[in-house]
Amino acid sequence: MNRRLGLFGGLAALGLAGLGAAGLMIRRQRAAGPDPLPQMSDADFAAAHPALPAPDSALRVFHLGHSLVGRDMPAMLAQLAPPGHEYASQLGWGATLRAHWSGPDEVPGFDQENAHPAHRPVRDALASGDYDALVLTEMVELRDAIKWHASGNYLAEWARFARRARPDIRIYLYETWHSLDDEAGWLERIDEDAVTLWQDQVMRRAMSAQGVGAIYRVPGGPALAAVARAAEAGDLPGLDRREGLFAQTPEGQTDTIHLGDLGSYVIALTHYAVLYQRDPQGLPAQLNRADGSAAQAFQPRTAARVQRLVWRVVSTDPLTGVAA
Repeated sequence: MNRRLGLFGGLAALGLAGLGAAGLMIRRQRAAGPDPLPQMSDADFAAAHPALPAPDSALRVFHLGHSLVGRDMPAMLAQLAPPGHEYASQLGWGATLRAHWSGPDEVPGFDQENAHPAHRPVRDALASGDYDALVLTEMVELRDAIKWHASGNYLAEWARFARRARPDIRIYLYETWHSLDDEAGWLERIDEDAVTLWQDQVMRRAMSAQGVGAIYRVPGGPALAAVARAAEAGDLPGLDRREGLFAQTPEGQTDTIHLGDLGSYVIALTHYAVLYQRDPQGLPAQLNRADGSAAQAFQPRTAARVQRLVWRVVSTDPLTGVAA
């Protein structure tokens, strides 16, 4: 499956969008999620996020999510990371944390999205204790995921599951973004959702549960927003609009949700900065996609500015674990 269809495309690509929407509503009515967990208090939440020590060696990372993780971004991260970095993933079409918890039969597009060498079944992977870090993300529209699929509850379930085999595993929620044509505004949603949804409705609820421990954040949406704002202010030669960070559809239109190579590079830098607790300045601009082909790259001077922007976002966010 073309990654550009990944988030919304399973049903639509088959010409079943209407039937799929009806089926989804039926499933929601039949299988409402559990009651939301209570929110951890502001004081306890702040205290639960001390700065983390930087890893002293390459990491083994597991990515759980959907097409806003994709195949190319983790492969780019591996090229930026120290030698020995390893990764695996489990993906789906717009998959929720709840769907992954329920098993492959509940994950739309499971076979198509995981037909690549980096796939490993998530329960087997985490039960092995092989991984130093787990990075999870939730479906967007996030408001729907919270309402219908108990995002905080299932983030808590995955955190507890991972810690059974590996109590010291570092767990991160990868904050993504909504569609460029979101009626509330793309930048506005990133700015508002970071606290009101990702933090307050997902992280604070998950961390209130026994045995969950600290969950840190990979601020993907805020990093993209910072780069988009700089581009539209004329500060990034070769990139002058947010659409340049996104993929193109087969018809040559902007894909309003899935990233192209430049956007994937931004997100890979963000993961690197958070996971390794390192300033990404000086890392290479030219990387390859997961299939080994050369990715589109920023001009060297622009790449350096993008790296500085990413580090500014990561190093000033107290939920990343990076020491100020």
